[in-house]
Amino acid sequence: MFDYLYGKVADLLPTKVVLDVNGIGFDINISLNTFTALQDCQQAKLFIYESIREDAWVLFGFASQEERSLFLLLTGVSGIGGNTARTILSSIDPTSLCQAISNGDERLLTGVKGIGKRTAQRIIVELKDKIPASMVAITDAYTPIKPTIRDAVAEEKINEAIQALTMLGFAPAPSKKMVCALLDQHPEMTTEDLIKKALTAI
Repeated sequence: MFDYLYGKVADLLPTKVVLDVNGIGFDINISLNTFTALQDCQQAKLFIYESIREDAWVLFGFASQEERSLFLLLTGVSGIGGNTARTILSSIDPTSLCQAISNGDERLLTGVKGIGKRTAQRIIVELKDKIPASMVAITDAYTPIKPTIRDAVAEEKINEAIQALTMLGFAPAPSKKMVCALLDQHPEMTTEDLIKKALTAI
């Protein structure tokens, strides 16, 4: 079993990274939080979780051990698989997620696409006493980047966001409609911001 992989970032998308380790390319599923951490990185160390089934061998990678720990805790909750856990971690940063679970914040959890009230309650009940105190901290305030016009850069954001949402299981048409509307209203949004917001609105 892999604990971590270290290598060259050969390809990076909002939902996956191809890590070249000594000439072997590992296709690794990632969350938006890890995607953000890998920006501008030529090499990376990712902590790995292997999901091995009869019909597939899937790798999930995380920029920190804390995020991997949260992923494992989430997948230990009844009804939550790897992709759902990744969607949660793509919608809520690890610190905010820990705070939500510790504080019993159902509303934040139900804001994630596919997470209903019962599932949110189950997450809180099952994980509240398992969240390390060190992971419950004050989250830095969001600082918007300089606004951009609807140019080639904006179109690239839209295409990447739609591709990520499609890979997460959402239909392309409503995804495009939502992403375009969000970017028109908030041109300062980054690709990961667009995806996170769309995940709570589609």
